[in-house]
Amino acid sequence: MSITKTVVLAILTALTPALCHSEELTRERFLELHEQLQPDPSEVWRSIPWKTNLLEAQQEAAQQGRPIFIWAMDGHPLGCT
Repeated sequence: MSITKTVVLAILTALTPALCHSEELTRERFLELHEQLQPDPSEVWRSIPWKTNLLEAQQEAAQQGRPIFIWAMDGHPLGCT
């Protein structure tokens, strides 16, 4: 299972009682909700060639004379700190 599906499943599992009034989360319902939560593939940010290695990004930015945008955070990605 991909990390995206795992994160969505964790969120939906936590919210299921409130959202579904104790309705069981079936595989079909999960897939339906997962599809609804996906970002639009045509969104501009999805066309950016994001880098996950800071040193590679710095070297490429230096070669092209461009700045680096860094998205950084502290803590758990789901806010569970």
